[in-house]
Amino acid sequence: MTGWTADRIPDQHGRTAVVTGANSGLGFVTATELARHGAHVVLAVRNTAAGQEAARRIGGDVEVRELDLASLASVRAFAAKLTADHPVIDLLVNNAGLVLLGPRRTTADGFELHLGTNLLGHFALTGLLLDALAAGRGPRVVSLSSITHKNAHLDFDDLMSERDYRPAPAYGRSKLATTIFGLELDRRLRATGSPIISTLAHPGLTRTNLTPRAWEHRGRLGKAAARLGLLATQSVEQGTLPQLRAATDPEVRGGQFFGPAGLFETRGRVTEAKLSREAADPAVGKRLWATAEELTGVSYL
Repeated sequence: MTGWTADRIPDQHGRTAVVTGANSGLGFVTATELARHGAHVVLAVRNTAAGQEAARRIGGDVEVRELDLASLASVRAFAAKLTADHPVIDLLVNNAGLVLLGPRRTTADGFELHLGTNLLGHFALTGLLLDALAAGRGPRVVSLSSITHKNAHLDFDDLMSERDYRPAPAYGRSKLATTIFGLELDRRLRATGSPIISTLAHPGLTRTNLTPRAWEHRGRLGKAAARLGLLATQSVEQGTLPQLRAATDPEVRGGQFFGPAGLFETRGRVTEAKLSREAADPAVGKRLWATAEELTGVSYL
């Protein structure tokens, strides 16, 4: 495969990067490459034991901090401690993601678990770190989308899927919401003249531990389905390239969206990805932003 590779990441010495969900999969590779190029990387993880093991494997200038995106109290505590120790942050990669195919579950704050974790936790985190990011050098926020956003639709009258819960569509809606957030964040940053840019990426179909976890509620049948699903995926190293480019390429502009170029954006070299019409609609972005502010109690921009 040709095209953009991790070897094109510029020198990251002197930069502080925060990567959520950095103990495995896309987040682990992202953190590894940023550290390899000289960044001080904060591994923001729910399981700190797994985070410490990841830090050991990564080496370099890394630290582990506890963050549970399914708890707004945890998000607030993480942000307060982080900014006290690191008043300047250069990069935030909102990488962590959750996909579960079992019964409907909720966060500590009562939100549907996919939307609460994938969107609302990251929405609050970004807002709470915004001042530290504004003080950074070439500051950037990266939001992790998914090709599933293209077939999703937000029902603002049932945003938490209380009336009609189906796990796969719920995941897709959470990723559509995440995509809308990343684009609306870019609009608002540009409108205020902020130095921060907001970019987006998706990994196509990539070999991470999300697939096995999604099927774990189905026992042996679930394990078999997960193994079959993994056959259609590309390597996690290849799948991480879109978000690494979104995070580090000096030529990237705010609002750009990267993904794989091949086979309906499921695999291959990095290219600009296509957005769904709903994701790109500013009216939807404005409405979702207001809703997220109300639900999280975090208001910014």
